[in-house]
Amino acid sequence: MHQTRKGNQWHFGMKAHIGVDADSGLAHTVVGTAANVNDVTQAHALVHGEEADVFADSGYQGVAKREETQEIKANWHVAMRPGKRRALDKATPMGELMDRLEQVKARIRTKVEHPFRVIKRQFGHVKVRYRGLLKNTAQLHTLFALSNLWMVRRTLLQEGRG
Repeated sequence: MHQTRKGNQWHFGMKAHIGVDADSGLAHTVVGTAANVNDVTQAHALVHGEEADVFADSGYQGVAKREETQEIKANWHVAMRPGKRRALDKATPMGELMDRLEQVKARIRTKVEHPFRVIKRQFGHVKVRYRGLLKNTAQLHTLFALSNLWMVRRTLLQEGRG
C-alpha cells in the first residue's frame, strides 16, 4: 500500500478490483492492489476464461492490446472516457447511437458496483483498517464472500424451506 499526505493528514490507500458474473451479480474474483496501480494492469486476473463478453469502465482502456490479455478469447466492451462522451454530438445519428451504446454498457456495469455498495452499507467498510496490503486484501476477500451470501440470502432461505 502507498500513503500520501494531504496537508498534515496522512492517507493510506488501496483498490479492490473485482470480477462479477453478469447473470447473478456475484463476485467471483477479488484482487487488492495499491492505489497507484492502474486498473488495466489487473484485467487478466479478473476473468476466469469462460466469458464471451467482458464489460469494463474507462480505466481499462486499451485492455485488448495488452500482452497478458491476448490469450483471453472474449469481446472487450470498455466504456468511453467521460470527456470524450461529453464531446459527442448527440444531434447526429451516429453521436446519438454512440451515446445509447455507452448507456447500455453502463447498465451492465452496474452489476459490478452492487457488491461494493453491499460491503460499504451493510458491512460498514468505508476505509482500510490495517497497515499492509495483505491483511486488507484478506479482509476484502471475506467481505465480498459475505456480500455474495447477502445477495442470495432470500434464495438460500427459500431452498432451505422447500
